[in-house]
Amino acid sequence: MRVDLLTREYPPHVYGGAGVHVAELAAVLRRTIDVRVRCFDGPRTEADVTGYTVPAELAGANAALATFGIDLAMANAVGDDDGRGPADLVHSHTWYANLAGHLAGLLHGIPHILSAHSLEPLRPWKAEQLGGGYALSSWAERTAYEAAAGIIAVSAGMRDDILRSYPAVDPARVHVVHNGIDLAGWARPSAPEDRARADAVVRGLGIDPDRPSVVFVGRITRQKGLPYLLRAAELLPPEVQLVLCAGAPDTPQIAAEVVGLVEALRTKRDGVVWIEQMLARPELVAVLASGTVFACPSVYEPLGIVNLEAMAVGLPVVGTATGGIPEVVDDGVTGTLVPIEQVTDGTGTPLHPEQFVADLAEALTSLATDPTRAATMGRAARRRVEDHFAWEAIAERTVEVYRTVLG
Repeated sequence: MRVDLLTREYPPHVYGGAGVHVAELAAVLRRTIDVRVRCFDGPRTEADVTGYTVPAELAGANAALATFGIDLAMANAVGDDDGRGPADLVHSHTWYANLAGHLAGLLHGIPHILSAHSLEPLRPWKAEQLGGGYALSSWAERTAYEAAAGIIAVSAGMRDDILRSYPAVDPARVHVVHNGIDLAGWARPSAPEDRARADAVVRGLGIDPDRPSVVFVGRITRQKGLPYLLRAAELLPPEVQLVLCAGAPDTPQIAAEVVGLVEALRTKRDGVVWIEQMLARPELVAVLASGTVFACPSVYEPLGIVNLEAMAVGLPVVGTATGGIPEVVDDGVTGTLVPIEQVTDGTGTPLHPEQFVADLAEALTSLATDPTRAATMGRAARRRVEDHFAWEAIAERTVEVYRTVLG
């Protein structure tokens, strides 16, 4: 069986959970099937990985239109582009590559499967980012979903969102396969020399490993709920640090909002550490291992790979009870779920934002000021990802979907 994976993100150009997913999935799938990866951001040197750039004619065009230019090249290449025969199946990830998968399926007469990492109807704030391109991305996603031979939802919550957003989709074609985690790559340093290196890393970043800390990792985008966390941080005890690994803002507007909130917070308390650059995995593991509790204040989160990464390093998670987060965080065992009532316009905005902020602060304080309980939950969190989210099991379930679609 040959499968072509189509994606915007692939190493070394990874900025979100979908890119992590594709990289890890491809590595495990290659053990049993023939896998080709087609991605954005230019040529690659890795075997069976082809990177594409925006056609010169579309340089400077709306980002969505430029994306379609790459999609056309990908769709064409899924055929016999290297003399080794065409793909048996094409598997696309996110709207950036969904149109490529849809067109490849039509052009070459093969099934198209897509993985749902997020949904355009539930991210209306992207109109701020793409302008009229949001209408294009929404059209491409809807077209691909309604025609796909199979859809992989990364959580049961995401499956519900798909069927609600796209009622024309046959429920029988939507399969739940969770995201996975590289257990070896995300583990708390254990050897003395590794712990010493980790300690040097966090101190070099301005973090005091001797203070309890709340850690956030994520892009600066509406769905991640960072402004709610910054408001909740005002209510944390003074000894608790806030460590933000946050960058790549979607728009200048949300960047300015976060800068303003951080500056205001720093006038009221110390221990606010903001790391804007993307950290390499060993550095990020060191930051997580130095923390007491991980915060996931998202208002929209299909699953949340960052939660799996934190749990694998042994941190309990305080996360919003929305989307796929309750399928990852075992409330009261591996962390705490913060209740939220949300408007139904697709933005995920809390109906009672002040209550959500207060509940978030209370849950974070409870764990950050009780290191023994936090450590117990952190150990349970590591066991949970070992038992339920190892990539080997995720890849097996993905291949089962492939075989089902291929008949």
